[in-house]
Amino acid sequence: MKKPSSKIREEIARLLDQLRAAETREAERIGRIALKAGIGEIEIEEAELQAAFEEIAGQFRGGSAAATPRKKPSGGRIGSETTSTLASGSGAGGPGEA
Repeated sequence: MKKPSSKIREEIARLLDQLRAAETREAERIGRIALKAGIGEIEIEEAELQAAFEEIAGQFRGGSAAATPRKKPSGGRIGSETTSTLASGSGAGGPGEA
């Protein structure tokens, strides 16, 4: 028997709530780990940081992300230099940093 569209919409809404909750838990976990690693103290563009995270994810997935570094928006390569640009001010870190 087919489900009425109202039941399907209710199920979709419930699943979207579950997805949002799961994404929030994952973001909080990754955020805590990143802060512990000192990422909050680094001055870095968001796109550059995302590319570095994608490279790390590729390494853990067994991909070859390390063998093919991404390009920065400015045209340079992303590598260890992205983690060496520390912020000079104390306001660079996020709240709740230890």
